[in-house]
Amino acid sequence: MLKVIKVTVAVAFVAVVVAMGCATVTERIYGHTEVYSSWWFVALWALLAIAGVAYVFKQSLFRRPVVFSLHVALVTILAGALVSYLFGEQSTMHIREGDVNSSLPFSVKLNEFKIINYPGTMSPMDYVSNLVFIDADGSSAEVSVSMNNIAEHHGYRFYQSAYDYDGYGTILSVSHDLWGIGITYVGYFMLFVAMALLLVLPDEGFRKALRNVRRGTVTIALLIATCGEMVASPKILPRNVAEEVCDIYVYYNGRICPLQTVAKDFTTKLYGKSSYEGLSAEQVMTGWFFFPTTWTSEPIFKTKGGDKKYLTLDELNARSNSAADYEKLNVVQMLLNGELMRIYPYDDNGEFLWLSQGDNLPLDMPEDQWFFIKKSLDYMGELAVMKDYEKLSETVGKIKVYQQKYAAGVLPSDSRFYAEKFYNRFNHTRPLSMALATAGILSFFFFVVRWSKNKDVPRLVRAALNLFVAHVAGYLIVVMTLRGYVSDHLPITNGYETMQFMSLVALILTFVLQRRFILVLPFGMLLAGLSLMVSMFGESNPQITNLMPVLASPLLSIHVCVIMIAYSLLAFMMFNGVTALVMESFGKSEQSRMLYNVSRLLIYPALFLLTAGIFIGAIWANQSWGRYWGWDPKEVWALITMLVYAVPMHLSIVPSLSKPRSFHIFTVVAFLTVLMTYFGVNFLLGGMHSYAIA
Repeated sequence: MLKVIKVTVAVAFVAVVVAMGCATVTERIYGHTEVYSSWWFVALWALLAIAGVAYVFKQSLFRRPVVFSLHVALVTILAGALVSYLFGEQSTMHIREGDVNSSLPFSVKLNEFKIINYPGTMSPMDYVSNLVFIDADGSSAEVSVSMNNIAEHHGYRFYQSAYDYDGYGTILSVSHDLWGIGITYVGYFMLFVAMALLLVLPDEGFRKALRNVRRGTVTIALLIATCGEMVASPKILPRNVAEEVCDIYVYYNGRICPLQTVAKDFTTKLYGKSSYEGLSAEQVMTGWFFFPTTWTSEPIFKTKGGDKKYLTLDELNARSNSAADYEKLNVVQMLLNGELMRIYPYDDNGEFLWLSQGDNLPLDMPEDQWFFIKKSLDYMGELAVMKDYEKLSETVGKIKVYQQKYAAGVLPSDSRFYAEKFYNRFNHTRPLSMALATAGILSFFFFVVRWSKNKDVPRLVRAALNLFVAHVAGYLIVVMTLRGYVSDHLPITNGYETMQFMSLVALILTFVLQRRFILVLPFGMLLAGLSLMVSMFGESNPQITNLMPVLASPLLSIHVCVIMIAYSLLAFMMFNGVTALVMESFGKSEQSRMLYNVSRLLIYPALFLLTAGIFIGAIWANQSWGRYWGWDPKEVWALITMLVYAVPMHLSIVPSLSKPRSFHIFTVVAFLTVLMTYFGVNFLLGGMHSYAIA
């Protein structure tokens, strides 16, 4: 009987995983899929749950209360999902201001819909619907619904979903699920408690694995290169003058920031770096703005393909045959026609605008303001040509006074303004990524050779590498802290930021784990270096933006942090597996067994953190969209990853994974699901979570 149950569990498990993986592909091809709502898919999950329960009782797991409660929690979560599937109701409600919707057992009236922007910008910070719930007996209640702030009335939950283009109507998601959500949340709570207990109780797997890991020691150095300045031929402002010009506020990318930020993005977009031939970004942009004709013959446009790596403006115009070429030309045009220089704030009857010199100004604008906006930049250009830098500086000062007078209530604080200018000076990510990866690879081979000969790694080498790791970790902490302070939210909202965070996590884990396992040191450097390289796939340093309203939730930060720590641990296990397989090929079975013990230790926190991260994300989704699971491709592949890494936790069903070689092969192959979840979904399948690496 037990054998039949094991086979049933295995078959149902494989069928569920394969069905979910195939569904994400068919959804990409055909634009939709009926798999997740089909009876047979629900039946597969039911079969897996029933077979799992039978296995739990057949194995008498109730004698281990914590393990038993963990499995009960999983069944409870599935039961909650089934209740929601069978009895839950989901719908949308569209209401215009002043209208009443009577489609529910009570009426809903929209008093007002409003978009709340970030101060002084047109970037939405939140969407708010002010509603009135009117019962049959005439009683009423006024509530507000906004992103991550739901309203509930008589068991119906209302979520802000969308709005009409004219801003006078709202679209709400409505959920009626009296029991499903409650049952599911009880399951989440039981699961979190059980996983925490399994990590601390002395007689459970994690603590047993901890005792099997041999103690060792280890610790990390930093290389920083500087470049000398070169003499440039185009006309420029002196460095200090260019920096002073860029020390004013500008409305850019939906927020208010230093003009220096625009200069950095402008130069990076054209040249691929934030400086050009020893000239600062401020000198490059002000040079193009004040002396454009002297820059047209400069080979500053970085291109792909062709005989030349860098082209002049005329050469780029002649061959502009790609989207990237047109984008570079468009950026130059936007600077020359003033679109990038929205430096003049104006309150147009309650609507706050940031204007450029070339805009059609409001007819009722006071004459002195009109004259200042239309003439001040032209005057600065004349002073720049005459090299009258003293008066140029005075004019810059007048622009700042103008900004502080007409935008006093919306400008970022001085500390945030100068923090962003300081942040813009950090441009060492690329060389650091190369240094980390190189140090990781070289130290890995060195450590393995020493280890295979039963020799310790010299203390001086360990100290130097640890000093390197400490410097890089400190650098990342400073960079991420500055970026977070400037953006006013944790910097983990896009691919660049999350991969930087993963690099930092890898370095921190290197310090934490290396005392028990010497190879964590090269693994940590290699993983951190690769993470930094991946962070630069799109752009070397993407623009800081205001946070999307739906992302303004503390659950997002917890969700991302927990998931990235889990991915880092799984990556360590993968590197560990590769090392063990290499050692086995040289007949070093003892070292392979030692590495097996390390991986068996790491899989507990890795799997538990991954599971916790997934379900924290589900809670966040329920608070934002009204359902905790939407079968988005990234959600599906995260679930697949969790299920795959749960396999070696059930050695009685898969006894072969108790053998070191089989387990190491598993850790290497299983890591493909992590790569698919984080990268494959974004680049191949798309979906709601695509912003996660955009």
